[in-house]
Amino acid sequence: MTTVSETSPNVQTSVACPFCGILCDDLEISTGPSGLKVTKNGCSKAVAGFERQVSDAVPMIQGKPATLPEALREATRILSAARLPMYGGLGTDVDGIRAVMALADKSGGVVDHALSEGQYRNFKVLQSQGWFMTTLTEARNRADLFVVVGSDLHQLHPRFFERIVNPTVSMLSETPAKRTVVFLGNGLDTSGVSGTGIGDVITIPCALERVSEVLSALKAELKGAPLPGGEHAGVKADTITDLANRCRKAAYGVMVWAPPSLAFPNAELTVGLVSELVKEINVTSRFACLSLGGNEGAVSAGAVCSWQSGYPLRVSFASGKPDYDPLRYVIPKMLATGEGDALLWISSFTPDLGPPATTIPTIVLGTPGVKITGTPAVFIPVGTPGADHAGRIVRCDNVVTLPLRNLGRSTLPKVADLLAAIELAL
Repeated sequence: MTTVSETSPNVQTSVACPFCGILCDDLEISTGPSGLKVTKNGCSKAVAGFERQVSDAVPMIQGKPATLPEALREATRILSAARLPMYGGLGTDVDGIRAVMALADKSGGVVDHALSEGQYRNFKVLQSQGWFMTTLTEARNRADLFVVVGSDLHQLHPRFFERIVNPTVSMLSETPAKRTVVFLGNGLDTSGVSGTGIGDVITIPCALERVSEVLSALKAELKGAPLPGGEHAGVKADTITDLANRCRKAAYGVMVWAPPSLAFPNAELTVGLVSELVKEINVTSRFACLSLGGNEGAVSAGAVCSWQSGYPLRVSFASGKPDYDPLRYVIPKMLATGEGDALLWISSFTPDLGPPATTIPTIVLGTPGVKITGTPAVFIPVGTPGADHAGRIVRCDNVVTLPLRNLGRSTLPKVADLLAAIELAL
């Protein structure tokens, strides 16, 4: 009989991954003295996130080692003295964002996520005209046409095509129909589109800032308006007509984009055109929008802020009540114009979400190795939800809040607990 030693790694199955907004929940991860190891269903983001070493990190005050109580006292002192503290980054889970909202309310601060600029390309359309949105599950089980609008989905969400576009089975059929995938935009990574469930893969090159011109021509074609010959934003009229015919014939089509990819002036107009196109096609067929994104806890931040304040981020509590201004309460702009006199920055998922350079006192609650320019007034290493402690996080389609497991990677503290301690001490 073989005896398994206490130091042998254990295998955890059906693990949810918090390192992109898709939140794949089918990972297999081994745990042991040497750390975590992704053994099945991982991607580059999952491997980088789970297998990263986070040991030996200690709190710091002005670059010098300190105890956790000392660091919390100094953070409390800075926020107590601030007239307008700013709470940014916000790379944390649902409980962490709840704690941010409570602390901002008590201290009269401003709340804004580091990736909110991309999110507001969606919010502006949702607030002004509405949309017809689907979910990851419905797209996986029903769609037969995916139109990727100007977004590098494979780079942002490495398993999107594997899990959603190329399922081996679906809830409706053990042999789902092959899916057509259309890429609209220059330089988009198509390498993830492979497998037995993929049919035609079509690339329509177009400068990203001119995608809206192609969408406008497509809308005209779908409405039956004569489309002039020649080219539209460099795309031949025949190509647009072919895409329109594919949209008409699709049993269930989906227009997909990732807000961070649409980083050009007035990109919300492109999102608005997608929304209007989908409404137009739904008059005679079945079509839907699907917005991805949600990395670094961005969707959780927007959702919790909406639940608790009534507004989706960019909220100030300086007046004693929620004050929403999506143009004024943008932390990078506030830093550039000298508004705000303290910054608390949260980055618990990846080291890439570092705080902006600033001369005001900065408190960083960050995963070990987070990229920081200069020396913050206070640095406290924090655990990652789903690796170092349990938590909850909202998926990119805003319909599911998934539980994150404690895999025991480290004993680093939770963001929510640290912020609760600061709030109590204020």
